[in-house]
Amino acid sequence: MAKGLLMTYVLWALGGPVGLHHLYLGRDSHALLWMLTLGGGGLGWLWEFWKLPSFVAQANRVQSWKQRPEEERPPLSLLRFASQIVVGVYFGLVALVSLSSMDNFYIVGLPLAVGLGVLLVAAVGNQTSDFKNTLGAAFLTSPVFYGRPIAILPISLAASITAQKHRRYKASAGSETLSVRLYRVGLAYLAFTGPLAYSTLYNTAATINYVAETLGSFLSWFSFFPFLGRLVESVLLLPCRIWWLLVGGPGFNSSRFQEWEKLYEFVDSFQDEKLQLAHQVLGVPEGATNEEIHRSYRDLVKVWHPDHNRHQTEEAQRHFLEIQAAYEVLSQPKKPRAS
Repeated sequence: MAKGLLMTYVLWALGGPVGLHHLYLGRDSHALLWMLTLGGGGLGWLWEFWKLPSFVAQANRVQSWKQRPEEERPPLSLLRFASQIVVGVYFGLVALVSLSSMDNFYIVGLPLAVGLGVLLVAAVGNQTSDFKNTLGAAFLTSPVFYGRPIAILPISLAASITAQKHRRYKASAGSETLSVRLYRVGLAYLAFTGPLAYSTLYNTAATINYVAETLGSFLSWFSFFPFLGRLVESVLLLPCRIWWLLVGGPGFNSSRFQEWEKLYEFVDSFQDEKLQLAHQVLGVPEGATNEEIHRSYRDLVKVWHPDHNRHQTEEAQRHFLEIQAAYEVLSQPKKPRAS
C-alpha cells in the first residue's frame, strides 16, 4: 500500500523522536535507532523535516531495489560514517555502565556492543553492511586497548571503516506483518535498555561510582582542548538541568535520584578542578589579574619552549602543552557559577 506524505508528517510530529514515522514507512532499523537515541538527541528528528518526502518516495518504490545489480555499491556518505562512529561510542558507553561487571567484558561485551551500534546505523534506509566483517573488526581491535574505556573510540572507528568498506544495498525481502516487525524491534529495544535499567535502579551506588570514574577519564581527554571540554560538560549536565527546570529545583526526593545528583555535582565540579590545576601550572594565585596571568605565561613559555630545551625535548614539550592549556583555561571570560 502506498505511503502518504501527510500521514508521515503527522507521525513525525506526534512521535518522531521514537521513530513512529519510520515504522510507518517500513524503516525498522531507523525506527529502532531513533527509539534508542530519542531521535538522535532531537537534532536528527528536526533535520528529517526536509528529508521526509524522499523517505516516502523511497518507501513507495521498494520494488526498484530488486533491479539493482549485486555488484553496485551505495555512494560513500560521510554523514553515515560519522553517525556510525558516534552511535558505536554511545553503545559502548551504555555497555560500560550496564555490563562492565561481566567476565571478559573488554573482550566480548564491549566490541559486541560497539559493533552492533555501528551495524544499526549501517542498516538505516535501503543500505546495510557485512555483519561478520564489521563485528570481526571490532573484536580484533578490542585486545589492543584491553581494560581501558578509551577502547570504545578505536573499536568504533575500526568497525565503521569496515562497515563502509562492505556497504551494499539491501536484498529484496517479502513483506512482513506489522506485529512481526514490532516484535523484532521490541526485543532489540529491551536487549538495549534492560541491563541499563537494572543497573540504574537496582545497583545504583556501584553504577554511579563507575560512571563517575568513566566520566572523569573521558573528560580528561579534553584537558588540552578547554572549549571542547566545556561543551562536553554542558551536554552531560543538560539532562539534569532540564529535570531541575521541570521540577523547579535540584531537590530530589528519591534516594536513587539523590545518587544521580551526586554525579551531577561531580561533573559540575570538574571545571573547578581544572581552574585550580591551571593556577598551579602557571604559578599564579586564585584571583590573579589577566596581566599577571599573561606575564607568568610569557615567562614560562620562554623557559619551556622546545626550541630552547633540545637536551630534554620530551619533558619540554609536555610542560609547554600544559602551559598552553592552562593559559587557555584562565584567559577565558569568568562566568559566575550557579548556586
